[in-house]
Amino acid sequence: MSKNHNDFINIPVLLKNYLSKWYLFAISIICCLLVGFVATRVFKQKYGVRANILIQQEENSPLSAMGSLGDLIGSSGNVDDEIFVISSHSLYRQVVRDLGINCKHYVRHGFLNSELTYPDYPLDVTPAAGIIDTLRTGLNFKIKVDEDGFASIKLKDSYKDVLGDVKNVKLPYTFKTKYGDFTVDRTQHYPVGEAVTSTVTLTGYHAAAESLAEDISCDIAAKRSNVISLAINTTNAEMGEAILTDLVKRYNDRGIEEKNIQGVKTAEFIADRLEKLGTSLSEDEIEMQKYKESKGVINLQQEIAYQSTKQGQVETGLIEAETQLEILRMLKDFMADESNKYELIPISTDNEGLATAINLYNESLIKRNHMLQTVNPGNIALEKLTQNADAKRMAITKSINQAYNNAEVVVRDLKGQMASTASRLGDVPDQERYFLDSNRESHIKAQLYMFLLRRQEENAMMLANATPKGIVVDEAYVLAKPIGMSKKLILLIFLFIGICLPPVFLYILKLLRNRPETRDEIERRVNVPILGEMCIDNSGRSMVVTPTDTSSTTELFRLMRANLLFFLSDPKDKVVLLTSSKSGEGKSFISINLAATLALLGKKVLLVGMDVRAPKLASYLGIQARNGLTNYLSSSNVNIDDIIVNKPFAEIPSIDVIVAGPVPPNPAELLTTDRVDALFDELRGRYDYIVVDSAPVGLVSDTFTLDRIADATIYVTRLNYTTNSDVDSIEEIYYNKRLKKMSIVVNGVKSRKTYGYRAQKGQAAY
Repeated sequence: MSKNHNDFINIPVLLKNYLSKWYLFAISIICCLLVGFVATRVFKQKYGVRANILIQQEENSPLSAMGSLGDLIGSSGNVDDEIFVISSHSLYRQVVRDLGINCKHYVRHGFLNSELTYPDYPLDVTPAAGIIDTLRTGLNFKIKVDEDGFASIKLKDSYKDVLGDVKNVKLPYTFKTKYGDFTVDRTQHYPVGEAVTSTVTLTGYHAAAESLAEDISCDIAAKRSNVISLAINTTNAEMGEAILTDLVKRYNDRGIEEKNIQGVKTAEFIADRLEKLGTSLSEDEIEMQKYKESKGVINLQQEIAYQSTKQGQVETGLIEAETQLEILRMLKDFMADESNKYELIPISTDNEGLATAINLYNESLIKRNHMLQTVNPGNIALEKLTQNADAKRMAITKSINQAYNNAEVVVRDLKGQMASTASRLGDVPDQERYFLDSNRESHIKAQLYMFLLRRQEENAMMLANATPKGIVVDEAYVLAKPIGMSKKLILLIFLFIGICLPPVFLYILKLLRNRPETRDEIERRVNVPILGEMCIDNSGRSMVVTPTDTSSTTELFRLMRANLLFFLSDPKDKVVLLTSSKSGEGKSFISINLAATLALLGKKVLLVGMDVRAPKLASYLGIQARNGLTNYLSSSNVNIDDIIVNKPFAEIPSIDVIVAGPVPPNPAELLTTDRVDALFDELRGRYDYIVVDSAPVGLVSDTFTLDRIADATIYVTRLNYTTNSDVDSIEEIYYNKRLKKMSIVVNGVKSRKTYGYRAQKGQAAY
């Protein structure tokens, strides 16, 4: 079956239909523009604030060239780890505390126009000491202050519970709540003599830090890059700049503090050892002075020089060995002290293997201490670092003990050599040997003292020159163009939505109604010829066609008549059958007036009511006939002349009518009898045209049985009443040729002005 369901959109017809609904467009555009205006007032434009920092990748400490102690300070920065640190909750909490942004101030400037103010705001809320640290809910203060300074304040928590509501109070005013006391007062920026409406939201530091974490994005600027890009979008650009600036500062302060931990510990250790060595040297000098005084010794340098020349080489080696032994002893004591278990080893040794192990151990402790600040105890990675540090500490302790034992062996060997040499000095007084021992010990302590002084200066230089790990590439700055849509663009979008909504609404309404609204829609769905159309008529008359009438309805019937005569081109074609899909489509109205237009040609016309199941023709025309068609078909005692109503219309006397008559018990069988065929054979001889008002085909099959006596069929449809499925059924009937010379009349079109008359408006014709 070939249906004319064309997807082509008839633009002119569509525009004409939309223009007829211009009021919908006007209402939609006005409403959408109002919504857009409200949106521009409620949703504030945001500004993008950006900052970039470069993470230094340090392989060694800046003091690595100064000695082995500087190697302990070096660390390597991992960018991913630094992103975690810079976006940590603890850092955000410090920023919130620094800037006080857990308390936000909104000031109203006109209708639906509230602005986030920072750092200058007219009204503030001050909580009692310690409340913010423990506050677990949000508080909302709505404050209205009139020109005379009287305030109305309403306090709600995050659960929308009203905690306080006061009217006409003087500021400052203190709310006493279950969370604590909160004082509302003016600030130095309050405009004296003006009315102010402000909303102050107050949250705890932890909640504000969580909110800040959602607002700030922290990412690597590019692949294989060590630059971290910080971004925040906010309605207050000044607040955004302050947040990113303080965040970078806090991050660098933490980095410097972590770097200085080892330096501070080393400084404390060296100061303690220097104090003890200084005291020991003073005691040795005093003891030597007392010994010389008690023995009466003044100057033995010449003899000492003579003996020292022989022992110089051995003595030098012994001094170096004992110095190294003393350093190892200090390291051994340090490692043996359990309080120093996870402290950095502050002194290295000339033993290269041991020095390397100490450096690796210190690096492990730095990583462990760094992780302790960012993770909770029990973390798997932390436990692994702790186990690694313990293993290295045990290995270092073992190495120190072994090195210490080796050093003792060396010292004992050198002392043995010294004793061997001293035995050759039998003539040297005992006093001289005492001087040698005392001077040697004092010299060892003096060298150790100088060694620690050098390390103290190096450590002080390191602390003074500590640099942050993050180098500021771009300080916090505001993007030139605001983020998101401008007010003009928002209004344009809502204007576009306002224009688009009516077509969408009409289209959806059309889908829901499932009924054609224009003749063009019917033509696009079917291939059946359109005989004509009928406009809306509100005259209230069943017959509107008269010889003198020139209304739009009459002219349309005349046009329909002209098209019908083209279908009835054969002189034998006289019977026109009218049907529809269902009752209410105007079939009877079309039948009556089409018969009248044919009669106006001077033809003798018969109007037959063959809707025997629901006869309406008699009531429409006001005819009270004793006999009707059903009487004739069911009784042989009724002849044709008994059922014909002659000349019921005074204005058109050439029309006769046969009404349907009483409803029979067997209408379908009655219309298939031979008396129907005999009746129409007789009527064809008497009349020029016969118009048959039959039953709707969508309800019963009576019309199809009458197709045998018809020469042409007119199918009446009605806009906004006939469904699309009914129209598809018409196409199916036409395709299967179940009705002869089938055409369509479109009823219920909107009236329009034509030449010589004005349109009449009203309801569709019935």
